[in-house]
Amino acid sequence: MSTPVSQRVRKRRDALRAAGLRPVQIWVPDTRRPDFADECRRQARLVAANDAADRDLKGLLDAALADLDDGSGG
Repeated sequence: MSTPVSQRVRKRRDALRAAGLRPVQIWVPDTRRPDFADECRRQARLVAANDAADRDLKGLLDAALADLDDGSGG
């Protein structure tokens, strides 16, 4: 007879805990909601407007890109 699912789950979780891990529950936006795409567009517009208004952002991004390009990593 096979092992019940609850016992297999407990064994797996015990093994993960023994490996130094712990379970974490996170809540994420529900992508199935009808207003999800509209909310994404709204937030993207806000970010784009803030980025356009940030005079220092382009310099920061250019410096970060140059750092990646030269391979120094910092």
